[in-house]
Amino acid sequence: MDRMRKIILLIFISLSFRALSAQELNCMISVVSQQVQGSNRDIYDNLQKAMMEFVNNQNWTDHIFKDEERIQCQLMFNISDRVSDNEFVGTLQIQSSRPIFGTSQTTVLLNYRDNDIHFKYDDFEPLRFNETQFTSNLVSLLAYYVNVILGLDYDSFAPEGGSLFFQRAEAIKNNAQNAAETGWKAFEGTKNRYWLIENLLNDKYRAVRSCLYRYHRMGLDRLVERTDEARSEIADALIELRPAYRENPTAMIFQVFFTAKSDEIINIFSESFPDEKNRVISALKEIDPANTAKWDRIAKSGL
Repeated sequence: MDRMRKIILLIFISLSFRALSAQELNCMISVVSQQVQGSNRDIYDNLQKAMMEFVNNQNWTDHIFKDEERIQCQLMFNISDRVSDNEFVGTLQIQSSRPIFGTSQTTVLLNYRDNDIHFKYDDFEPLRFNETQFTSNLVSLLAYYVNVILGLDYDSFAPEGGSLFFQRAEAIKNNAQNAAETGWKAFEGTKNRYWLIENLLNDKYRAVRSCLYRYHRMGLDRLVERTDEARSEIADALIELRPAYRENPTAMIFQVFFTAKSDEIINIFSESFPDEKNRVISALKEIDPANTAKWDRIAKSGL
């Protein structure tokens, strides 16, 4: 059974046991530390190894994934400062993708940069996650983004299929409200971890999650076999983002979505019909005005 059909089935079946070796993620993690002065460079290699084991070697769901079905993702920590022997500051780039049915290609689901990374790590420290309490900022960061990645992946296979994982990410955010490190609280900015998960679970932006499903499962996964019908489905899904955008144009969820999908959308509609191009371009320029120059490329393509 291919991964698409399998995940759709698993969404609706509650397994009564926990898989012993689910290992849902194939996550490549890198720690870049060239900006940091000092000796004892081994700590960065040990940190990278500890994070790889933490993310990839434990069960995050109740579903069984074959090796070839594991979700492909990358976490790149760019360390800009070592505040003390065990305290680090930097940024984190998160990317995840999933296969497109009937092709050898993949599609990006998340391409997001967190500029507010601050954590402590003692060399050879084991990383352990506790679902009910905050234990360390590093563990919370990793577990939070793992659940966001899982939620987006499952949303792309079934309508709101990722709700459980978004709720788990929200619980991690809630447990971190008293943390000294920033990025978890509403008042610390309009585009941080608090607002990312708030937007994903907010009914005001349900159209975004509906779009994730229609765009991928009803659109991309059928693009090879039923090109015109699938492309029309993608167009409708994008256009239906308008009401949610009009309610709150500054919501970060729209920026997150289009950062991941803008180049792909241009490719999808480059060979579209003129009428379809026009209605898609009109909607995209309203919902994502920052990429107006990109959307104009759709109109010029195919001429």
